[in-house]
Amino acid sequence: MKVEFSEKVLLQGLARNDKKAVEAIYKENYSTIQSLIINNNGSADDAKDIFQEAMIVLYEKARSGSFELNCQIKTYLYSVSRRLWLKRLQQSSRYGGDIGHAESTVPVEDDVEEHARRDQEFEMMNKAIGSLGEPCKSLLEAFYLQKKNMQEIAGNFGYTNAENAKTQKYKCLVRLKKIFFTHYKNGQRDE
Repeated sequence: MKVEFSEKVLLQGLARNDKKAVEAIYKENYSTIQSLIINNNGSADDAKDIFQEAMIVLYEKARSGSFELNCQIKTYLYSVSRRLWLKRLQQSSRYGGDIGHAESTVPVEDDVEEHARRDQEFEMMNKAIGSLGEPCKSLLEAFYLQKKNMQEIAGNFGYTNAENAKTQKYKCLVRLKKIFFTHYKNGQRDE
């Protein structure tokens, strides 16, 4: 019972980005993942990268609020790390066989695939924003990233009032969506 409670508390802490929970998960699991990677054609740096990616997958799942972990955190992280490492080895053609089964694994393919798909879409959105041009790029960044209100944006960008700034923001969003979906439909994804 105490193990389940401890795991649940760690996941809740991770979802809140609690430093102690993150450190505890790291301390309890990193060496296992490092061994997995190093024993399968990887380096210490590869192990750090893979463990970080696995932690991000777990963090996003914990933050979702609907995630129920049906195994120990170490089993989940091991499974995600193993899947990520196999994928990386296959991409770099260093994969020569099956990674040993030191731990039981759980099916996490969907989680990893979803994470990879979302990363790909963020990268495409980043490219779309990059090709948006000025003043749209700066205007959208001011509103969405810097959290400025329309009155401030109107003053900074030389619009006569907040309504004109709002109209321009809308036009910029339409343009951004068009650029994004044109790239998306044309398959300009890095696969």
